[in-house]
Amino acid sequence: MIVKKLIQAIVFGVATSSSSVLGFASVRTGSGKRMSTSSSMLRQTSSLSTEESSNSVNSATDGIRGVIFDIDGTLADSWNLGYQATLTVLTDYHNKNNAEEEQHTPETYPLTAEEYHYGCRFTTPERLARHVGLEPGHESFESVGEDLGSKFDDYYVQLVDKKTAGFYEGIGSMLIKLHSGELASVSSDDDNSSSGGGSNGVQLGALTNACVEYAHAVLKANCPVHSSDVPPSPAEKDSIYQRFSSIHGANSVPRPKPFGDGIKKCCDEMNLSPDQIIYIGDAPTDAKAAVDAGARAAIGVLWGSNDEECLKNEEGFNALCSTVDELESAIARYL
Repeated sequence: MIVKKLIQAIVFGVATSSSSVLGFASVRTGSGKRMSTSSSMLRQTSSLSTEESSNSVNSATDGIRGVIFDIDGTLADSWNLGYQATLTVLTDYHNKNNAEEEQHTPETYPLTAEEYHYGCRFTTPERLARHVGLEPGHESFESVGEDLGSKFDDYYVQLVDKKTAGFYEGIGSMLIKLHSGELASVSSDDDNSSSGGGSNGVQLGALTNACVEYAHAVLKANCPVHSSDVPPSPAEKDSIYQRFSSIHGANSVPRPKPFGDGIKKCCDEMNLSPDQIIYIGDAPTDAKAAVDAGARAAIGVLWGSNDEECLKNEEGFNALCSTVDELESAIARYL
């Protein structure tokens, strides 16, 4: 309990601070990256021209019937929770295994925010093994990674709440509109045509490379029904969490991202085929997983762990979005 409160104090303190993290100003989200507030044009990735993207949408006989989301850096602004928990786990590992060397605290452990963000493209065990200096193929890589990953999950999941892993601004309402069909209706009105998504909306799924327990914890924390400090609005009274038809993590699928197994498993539970869904994430592995699964499309968001320079040439992303409004528009094109 003492450790939990200590980590929470660190997380809250950094998340609410107006100071920058390694030169990245925190705007609204505390993510260590600037989430654009402008209405900039929706970008097509260089691997897919505007004309090709339009043809790919128009060639589909029906609108998509499901949208599957990554969680960290896509739905939830949880980077500081993950960063602080990582520092705690790595500090404990270092101090126990290097008793004769300088002992660290989470505040002095030499892991930068950039290194953490880069590591988030891997599964938790692989990321942590890499953080302690091991590389794939090392005899201890898997065993150390699994041990550190287990310890990390214990810290991570118990600290999840709306303050440490809250949705980015606008995400909750977007999910409600998407599931209820309101987003499809808006798209239909704008285009003066009927929408393939229909008034019934689309199914929602979630797939993360964190553990599945974490995925459930984040979605519950951002659901007013499960949050004691936030009364539900009329639109949210039946719960955001309950709107997800399928929720999975790295430990509940055959192979984690960049493999498409998790997307396929979500599709099976949603009674959909991969070409009936789009996948949305913030990392190169998200695009690779969508391609591997045969998803209709993949959309990248730029407010997570990877910027436009990293994602713009990634094969598989059909569009990149810097705001939630842009994301809504990108999704609506497939409805």
